[in-house]
Amino acid sequence: MGRMRENPRYNVISMRISDAERETLEAIMDSTKKSVSDIMREAMELVKARSTEFGQKAA
Repeated sequence: MGRMRENPRYNVISMRISDAERETLEAIMDSTKKSVSDIMREAMELVKARSTEFGQKAA
């Protein structure tokens, strides 16, 4: 059995992207040495920060 995590993540989100978007994502993964999940979490935080910066309510 796997180890217990402090902050377990049970929710899975999937999305469709184009070949060009996939290539871009792979380039980002290679240059940052981050996983897709880590990149998407970081992107979500950037969108959240930008939306609150412009006075919009972040989800």
